[in-house]
Amino acid sequence: MTSTQIVVTALGVGAIVWVLWYFLFSRGKAVAATAGTEGVQEVRITVKGGYTPDTIVVQAGKPVRLQFYRDETADCSERVVFERFGVDKQLPPFQTTTIEFTPDQPGEYPFRCGMNMLKGLLVVEPPGDRRAASSPHKFHVAGGGP
Repeated sequence: MTSTQIVVTALGVGAIVWVLWYFLFSRGKAVAATAGTEGVQEVRITVKGGYTPDTIVVQAGKPVRLQFYRDETADCSERVVFERFGVDKQLPPFQTTTIEFTPDQPGEYPFRCGMNMLKGLLVVEPPGDRRAASSPHKFHVAGGGP
């Protein structure tokens, strides 16, 4: 092999490793919902090059209002799907789309784009006081949870 072939091969392998890490193994930070009006848990999410943050933490039994602001026109980010909650919503570019539902059971529920390439996780915790933790989700219920 020539030195040019070695460099091109190394760059190709590096690009493959980065793509696999980005789509399969990278984790963004978790964000907990804030108390909004009328007891609704609210989270604002900016969609740009993927969902930010990757993990949203809410409490079971309380209504949730997710406000997705799509700050791009990429085809992959034009829909958001929460299969467990029956949500499949169009996200118009440069607009905020509000999604509301009430998660009834604690657990981890994935959400994704329409193409199933961009993914996130909705963590629904049991009702109670939330405190900072060393868990991967950064928050969990005081006195309970793993």
